[in-house]
Amino acid sequence: MVDNPHFFDPMDEHEDDDFAVNPSEQQTIGDILAQRMGRRSILKGMTFGAALAAGSTMTSQAALALSGPKSSMTFKELPLGYDENHHVAEGYDSQVLLRWGDAVEQGAPAFDPDNQTTQAQLKQFGYNCDFVGYLPLPHGSQNSEHGLLCINHEYTNRHLMFNGIGKNAQDKQSKDQIDIEMAAHGHTIVEIKKTDGQWAVVEGSDYARRINTLETEMELTGPVAGHDRVKTSADPEGKTVIGTINNCAGGVTPWGTVLIAEENFHGYFGGDPAKTPEGANYKRYGMKGKPYYGWHRFHDRFDVEKEPNEPNRFGWMVEIDPYNPQAKPKKRTSLGRFKHEGANALINKDRHVVVYTGDDQRFEYLYKFVSKNKYNYANQDANKDILDEGTLYVAQFRADGNLFWLPLVQGRAPLTAENGFNSQADVLLETRKAADLMGATPMDRPEDVEPNPVTGSVFMMLTNNTKRKSDQTDASNPRAENKHGHILEMTPPGGRGEEADHTSDVFKWNIFLLAGNPANKADGAMYGEGTSKDGWLSCPDNVAFDNKGRVWIATDGAPKSGIADGLWAADATGPARAQTRHFFAAPLGAELCGPCFTPDDSTLFVAIQHPGDTKESTFANPSTRWPDFKAGMPPRPSVVAITKKRGGAIG
Repeated sequence: MVDNPHFFDPMDEHEDDDFAVNPSEQQTIGDILAQRMGRRSILKGMTFGAALAAGSTMTSQAALALSGPKSSMTFKELPLGYDENHHVAEGYDSQVLLRWGDAVEQGAPAFDPDNQTTQAQLKQFGYNCDFVGYLPLPHGSQNSEHGLLCINHEYTNRHLMFNGIGKNAQDKQSKDQIDIEMAAHGHTIVEIKKTDGQWAVVEGSDYARRINTLETEMELTGPVAGHDRVKTSADPEGKTVIGTINNCAGGVTPWGTVLIAEENFHGYFGGDPAKTPEGANYKRYGMKGKPYYGWHRFHDRFDVEKEPNEPNRFGWMVEIDPYNPQAKPKKRTSLGRFKHEGANALINKDRHVVVYTGDDQRFEYLYKFVSKNKYNYANQDANKDILDEGTLYVAQFRADGNLFWLPLVQGRAPLTAENGFNSQADVLLETRKAADLMGATPMDRPEDVEPNPVTGSVFMMLTNNTKRKSDQTDASNPRAENKHGHILEMTPPGGRGEEADHTSDVFKWNIFLLAGNPANKADGAMYGEGTSKDGWLSCPDNVAFDNKGRVWIATDGAPKSGIADGLWAADATGPARAQTRHFFAAPLGAELCGPCFTPDDSTLFVAIQHPGDTKESTFANPSTRWPDFKAGMPPRPSVVAITKKRGGAIG
């Protein structure tokens, strides 16, 4: 998810994430867009709405409309800007609900950033919050004032966590600091309740839970469980993994669990992967023996030369039951192993479960999982492992507007023993290789992928691809080094909403918008007619939908263009389709993650990740002390609750 040189991410200090590791020669999405729309049409100012999405009108180049179709959004648009604080549209309140170091489990001490300990962090809110999921209490209700909040902790910024530790000082950290980092990774579950318009964490809740990388046991399930390639000295059966890493986005399932992603797992392992039997496998995932963390210095399982199979135990989607604190998290291997951004599940009209997920790296792929078994509404226990059996598909986009889903099934050519796939477990362990051979379409960093509950179409955030060369430019994506990204909409057959057939092998696709500044001709940006000077965005990352099916877009990378990362909203259909409006701005150095609504849309939760993470920022001298703004207190990743001042639905 992280891709912004204005802040520090340990991944930015290395080239793995910037280098495309996909050797496939399949057409890129840019090639396909060029075929689908002629250069002459674009240069004449033809709108994408006319060509790709019926009913959509889009502005191009510098032609920002000063007037246009009226959006269904009634909030006063927030001006673009970038400073040390966060900002929300006029008429809305924003409450910082949870901060790094706040108490989660019983017995957690008060946060003391100068004297942080592992045992304290294991009971406190973790670092760099990302995915946010709200689950009502009681289970199965639509309660929008009492529920569970589930939050991912993607990674850590050592230079903002520890005084005197530099950005690249992983080899100088003490074991205590390493263990604190591991404790700050993972996931948090808290019980929250709204009283007199204010949200608060319920202290002493039986639901409160910190899932971490240091101690939490997780179960490998599905075809990979017990396979020789996931067995280690500590786990000779290959079924129990300690912890989860780089938990980026995720999703709430219709049956009341959360799916959390393991994204950039490749950056956590020391040792030379080429010296292991898994060398080719690990190379395809970007492992070069240059870890971003020093964990391998004190924990042998993060040294591939000592535990060559350990990386195969990461890169999965993890399912957690927040309503049952005793339930062990499960890594659902049927959903494939790659750098998951997130996963969003739905129950199809034929009762099969469908899950969408993207592989967040340049020139990687979009995936869909369809369960073997049908969802049982009468017996919920029958659904608890429904994600362990099914078919994983990868997307191939065609220039004629069709999207084909290609099954990744062992035994079907070319996924055979001759190509190294002796079982379905091998296909899932090396999902990228399997997708390469099947001819999937390389994309510009597929991040969040989510179905629109009203229309039934599926939106995919493509954050950017700065490695697109000038000789790869084309009429429909005329930007070399695509730094702004775009959004695709994919439509299954069968009708709107619940009538859509997400199990179909063939969808239609169109472009929802091309991000960037329309005032800058070189950006080649396209939005809905009527988008204002404050409505443009850059680097779409996460997405959420409200009850009206309107799209809410979070960004990661907008500061490259001089504006804050934040949240934009737009109609997904009608005359104001793709007319984006600016709603929320994150503070200096931060990205916005995890937009999530309560069932009645009265509260919108967002996560502020890596605040203050600019180039010269340190623990002692950060670029912002958000959200506390107290001397000696470093910036703290936090969750913010947004409500309307006089009540009612957001937007």
